Amino acid sequence: MGLTPNDVADLARLARIELSDAELAHLAPQLDVILESVARVSEVAADDIPPTSHALPLTNVFRDDALRPSLPRDQVLAGAPASELDRFRVPRILGEEA
Repeated sequence: MGLTPNDVADLARLARIELSDAELAHLAPQLDVILESVARVSEVAADDIPPTSHALPLTNVFRDDALRPSLPRDQVLAGAPASELDRFRVPRILGEEA
């Protein structure tokens, strides 16, 4: 059962991606190959093989949180280009309103 351009159009709509008819026809067989590859990997996965997120075992290094001396707020804010209400003032982003 292969993916059709209509299937890809449905996926593109859900992902809010606008694709031309030519792109839909081009992507359908490519996505079908990807899905078949994932299905083959699923067939190989055995119950005696634990799932992993990385090929090598990783160990995260943590340290205890500890209070320690830091710069005074006034001294830090004195070096900032702009400050407001004891905080760094930064430009607004993403069309935020006041």
